[in-house]
Amino acid sequence: MSNARSPERWALGLFLIGLAFSITLSQVTLALLVLLWVYRLWDARARAAMTFPLATPFLAFVAASLLAALRSADVWESLAKSKALLLILVFFALVDLLGSADDADWFLARLFLLMAVVSFLGVVQVAFCPEKPVGGPLLWRWTRNCHRAHAFYSIYMTLAGVLTLTLLATLPRLFTGLSGWRWWMPPAWALSGLGLLATYTRGAWLGFLVGAVTLSLLLRRLWVLGAIGAGLVLALLVLPAGPLEYRIKSLVDPADPTLRERLYMWESALAIARDHPLTGVGVGQVKVVYPRYARPEAFKKTASHLHNTPLQILAERGVLGLAAWVWIWVAFFTRAGRLLGRLGPDQGRERGLVAGSLAAIVGFLVAGLSEFNFGDSEVVMVAYALMALPFIVERGVRHA
Repeated sequence: MSNARSPERWALGLFLIGLAFSITLSQVTLALLVLLWVYRLWDARARAAMTFPLATPFLAFVAASLLAALRSADVWESLAKSKALLLILVFFALVDLLGSADDADWFLARLFLLMAVVSFLGVVQVAFCPEKPVGGPLLWRWTRNCHRAHAFYSIYMTLAGVLTLTLLATLPRLFTGLSGWRWWMPPAWALSGLGLLATYTRGAWLGFLVGAVTLSLLLRRLWVLGAIGAGLVLALLVLPAGPLEYRIKSLVDPADPTLRERLYMWESALAIARDHPLTGVGVGQVKVVYPRYARPEAFKKTASHLHNTPLQILAERGVLGLAAWVWIWVAFFTRAGRLLGRLGPDQGRERGLVAGSLAAIVGFLVAGLSEFNFGDSEVVMVAYALMALPFIVERGVRHA
């Protein structure tokens, strides 16, 4: 994909813009990318060069999800909700269309810059949030619930999820000698970090911190933790102290009402799983059955998701679905980790791409312990895209 004027490059550029600004654009261009990928199957040479990493666990997860839908009380609705499985094609399309580490670096750099712009807009959104939404479709959407940054996304948790992934994947770009360091990267990264803080999303903050620790260990850059700590102190001085201080303290406050509500949801999730152990209640059916399982002391008696990705998978798709879902991540970490171990010190850019991908997925999974981020289309598309990076690097290393 080295030709800057190729259809693939243009489609990928539009896909990146969609990831940052429009779910509709991202889904339309994803369909175009998949068509371009399928078209390449007709070329014998291109077909021979294609790889399908993680195909077995992904297919197992798709099969378990469809089985759960077929066994649900509302088969057609559950099958309709299963359309999110098509987003897995992001991973396979990018593995093939991004043919080298140069292409992977091109993709990640532009995602980085776009999300820095989105973060700036999110910070401005919070700083100048009016008491009431301003009239007009665009301004109304922008100024509605603007006390927490959400930019062009429908909710702050989506922006937080995307920023967590992007920040961790691009963190190696701050290291001289890794991933093509440029002078503008530290300010762009710091701006994205401010955007993440301005979402006031605690699960994403925790995911980012665990991912950053993981990255510092993978790349043996323990000073990163000190630098991030200093950045957090600076951010605390810049952002409004009241809500930020409260959100940080509530992370360890057992009396926090939102934490208690999540605990009630998780207890309900286990009760659902006990009654539907093998295949769950079906994709998208938690909202139907939840009122019967809601704890008496819970404030919310209805819920479409359970604020915990593994428990949501277990309730919807049973132990078969959860086992297949875990298999995806075990296979990913095993293969990407082995690749990182094979890369030499002279392959700084490749090591940065692989380690950043690993850290980003760690952050994604940790954040998913308090949110159902796997069910958020915008977030999971970015996750699948970043998962593809190690396998693009692996193909380049193998052909070198």
